[in-house]
Amino acid sequence: VKACPILYNSNDCRLEGKVALITGGASGIGESTARLFAKHGAKVVIADVQDDLGRSLAKTIQSETIQSDSTYVHCNVANEADVQNAVDTAVSMHGQLDIMYNNAGITGTYNTAISSLTRDDYDKVFDVNVYGTILGAKHAARMMAPRKRGCILFTSSMVSVSYGEVSHPYSASKSAVVGLAKNLCMKLERHGIRVNSISPDAILTPMSARATGLGDVRKVQEAVAPVANLKGVIVDANDVAHAALYLESDETRYVSGLNVVVDGGLCLNSLILGKQSRD
Repeated sequence: VKACPILYNSNDCRLEGKVALITGGASGIGESTARLFAKHGAKVVIADVQDDLGRSLAKTIQSETIQSDSTYVHCNVANEADVQNAVDTAVSMHGQLDIMYNNAGITGTYNTAISSLTRDDYDKVFDVNVYGTILGAKHAARMMAPRKRGCILFTSSMVSVSYGEVSHPYSASKSAVVGLAKNLCMKLERHGIRVNSISPDAILTPMSARATGLGDVRKVQEAVAPVANLKGVIVDANDVAHAALYLESDETRYVSGLNVVVDGGLCLNSLILGKQSRD
């Protein structure tokens, strides 16, 4: 990966001059998005709890992408002090925050029967997936509102619009994220802040490998390929990153309140794929 000015015409540097903070940015969707945003000229702040991966990625982006600037900050999104520090770090380093991508998330215990769930099962997922996104939006808006511009983006899931073989807390949390995005869209429009969300299908990431118990991304791909709705394509983190790039670029300067579903049309399929647990 080389510099935006080398790989693209100047008109194709779609995030040139912008500062982006990405939570959960050290791996999976966050990593792919950080790399792509940097290629398009953004200064990227990677926020995560995976310190070694995050620092390594920031150094790699810094060395491979000319005229870009990438840094890492430790951030547990369930801890407000961490989120505030991540936002403040981005602004202190670059003088502004243009893009807040609330991407960090966890799946919880996979496919546990509702009768077996505990309050702790829900709290762990909601602390990261819901409370963490609220904190991200809160502190991003604090910096964006005085400038009368900015973009806040959330990673939700296709289970927010359809059925999926996921944990009940995860499904509920991702529906909450879409609801939050819509509400914030209406509340922040007066400040010139756009708010959107992305709802992807199961993505080939280390998190999905752990959540399904398959343990390996290649095994997840083997499981997903036969049931993919759009044949011939296996969705991956780069597909979500490109959707994020579109939503955070000036090409969508009048797009707000949109939930972009990246699932190959699966949510429109009336057939439920896979064996559904009953309880």
